[in-house]
Amino acid sequence: MTETGTGTEAEAALGTDWRAWQDSWDRQQQWYLPDREERFRIMLDMVEAVVGTAPRVLDLACGTGSITDRLLKRFPDATSVGVDLDPALLTIAEGTFAGDDRVTFVTADLKDPGWTAALPHDSYDAVLTATALHWLFSEPLATLYGQVATVVRDGGVFMNADHMPDPATPRINAAESAHRHRQMDRAKAEGVLDWKEWWQLAAKDPVLAEPTAKRFEIYGEHADGDMPSAEWHARALREAGFAEARPVWASPSDAVILGLK
Repeated sequence: MTETGTGTEAEAALGTDWRAWQDSWDRQQQWYLPDREERFRIMLDMVEAVVGTAPRVLDLACGTGSITDRLLKRFPDATSVGVDLDPALLTIAEGTFAGDDRVTFVTADLKDPGWTAALPHDSYDAVLTATALHWLFSEPLATLYGQVATVVRDGGVFMNADHMPDPATPRINAAESAHRHRQMDRAKAEGVLDWKEWWQLAAKDPVLAEPTAKRFEIYGEHADGDMPSAEWHARALREAGFAEARPVWASPSDAVILGLK
């Protein structure tokens, strides 16, 4: 686990309600993604369909461990390795799953060509990621897909759930975006925390303040990726070595892309 210091900091960590932080992160994400649970359900449906109910899973760019949380609730015999670089979200993840020997967390930079060397296993039945890889531009994302292909076993599965707009439909995209933001504005008026406000709370927490400061040193304020279409993702996965790849779920703005090794 991430070290939290000594004395007052360590005592504060012992009293931290990690599940409350996990839940507050989920609520904040749900504000942006009202169908977030639906995409998780489809991902786990496809995990079960392809590799069964006791998979070894790599939770890629795991954040607080939202995928791992849902994975283990649905498949108690599964195991999960979460990998991320964000020290604040990893602190929450490690606190939430402390004592669960089904879960391991690894700190690694997915932009580092050697990041797979930090993983505890050579291969995984499933690699899952959600709302994370849009931080990468297309070229490094294609490179990452090639690296992911090396750790998915033959017959295994990779899924990425993320924002994947279709550039060929600008009017549809604009209408969907306007509608979604009106819904978000109504929820915001009812007191929902947005991304910035959530991080402001984390920065004031005695345990999370230091890892939050480190997190912003690493990432800055905003994502810098270019969010290619679902068709691009499927093509990139096939070029990376997956035998089959296509969307298995879609909303008006997002998709889950599945690659079968």
